[in-house]
Amino acid sequence: MSEEKPPGEILPESECWNLLGSVSLGRLVTSADGIPEIFPVNFVVQRKTLLFRTAQGTKLVSTAVNRDVLFEADDHNVGEGWSVIVRGVARTVHDDDDRAEAERAQLLPWTAHAKDHYIRVLPRRVTGRRFRFGS
Repeated sequence: MSEEKPPGEILPESECWNLLGSVSLGRLVTSADGIPEIFPVNFVVQRKTLLFRTAQGTKLVSTAVNRDVLFEADDHNVGEGWSVIVRGVARTVHDDDDRAEAERAQLLPWTAHAKDHYIRVLPRRVTGRRFRFGS
């Protein structure tokens, strides 16, 4: 009789970063006026940080006021899926060198709105799981 694999496995941090680098859409979780908010954002991985762009508004204000954030990305196919969560600190990119590096990432907004502000999420903890789907 063959040994059954468990339905989920905890992923090492290195694999979490590889998986994050393989997708471009994630979800930023923050708080605005004490109320949890979740925002879909397109992003890139740069130097083991997450980088996204935003316009003036709730995301920019909430990441400035409540710097502790969660970021989640996932993907799946017919047989399995994965999810990675980054707990970290968000900061607006202001430094000229950091901004130049952010611009080299070629992170283009998905909408027609101007998104002139870069936000970088500096990780404190990165966790992930892979799930195998049943028949």
